[in-house]
Amino acid sequence: MSIDSTSPIGIFDSGIGGLTVAKAVMDTLPNEDIIYFGDTARVPYGIKSKGTIQKYSAEITRFLVSKNVKMVIIACNSVSAVAKAIVTETAGELPVLNVIDTGTKAAIKTGKKQIGVIGTLATINSGAYKTELLKRDDSLVIKSKACPMLVPLAEEGWTENEVALKTLSIYLDRFRTNGMEALILGCTHYPLFKTSIKKVFADREIEIIDSADAVAKSARSRLKKLNLLNTGEKPGNLSCFVSDHPQRFRELAERFLGREIPDIYIKQLQE
Repeated sequence: MSIDSTSPIGIFDSGIGGLTVAKAVMDTLPNEDIIYFGDTARVPYGIKSKGTIQKYSAEITRFLVSKNVKMVIIACNSVSAVAKAIVTETAGELPVLNVIDTGTKAAIKTGKKQIGVIGTLATINSGAYKTELLKRDDSLVIKSKACPMLVPLAEEGWTENEVALKTLSIYLDRFRTNGMEALILGCTHYPLFKTSIKKVFADREIEIIDSADAVAKSARSRLKKLNLLNTGEKPGNLSCFVSDHPQRFRELAERFLGREIPDIYIKQLQE
């Protein structure tokens, strides 16, 4: 099958969090069709070995390629940290973007020298953001913090209440006193806390780096350069595929997207 400007964009994640990336892409590129795959049968990826994550990522990439996508976006921080090379290899000539590379590039562009990174325990322990940032500018001062309670709060819908604000205040307290100038949201669930994070830092100005927004802008730029932007006037469609239909998936998905979603399809992959 040939690829052209009307071909869809493929986005995948270990579960539901990557829908914040899908939302950013839909907002930035409203005419593009999107195929989203969430590996809900095998989430979370963060506790799995590098080899297992690479195996799963290759399987999902092959599925997206079979759907004739024109670009693959890795919306999972764990995959971005340890499996971007295998995804790129499996995707062949298709452009591949990931949230860590685009997030770090966006942080560098701010010109800020003291940068904080928050993410899941697995992402922070991988050191992927710090490594990429220092690779681009070794004069940066990087402070990282794992915030494991934020994922369950986001999935419960508790992103702007007192519990969220108190939790964020505890997690981010060290950043309020160490001169941090920019904060990278290193988990696809975290954009849902933007409003609350701004309240925590109400007494000072910081730059919030949303990897979802960064990857959406990068997708637009790359597709334009490749003459693959869909310039039609028809709104794009979102097709959601999951490897298992978890309880409350539709409710959570619509919360993350901020809109209703069409049918959700089950696609079981190899074990």
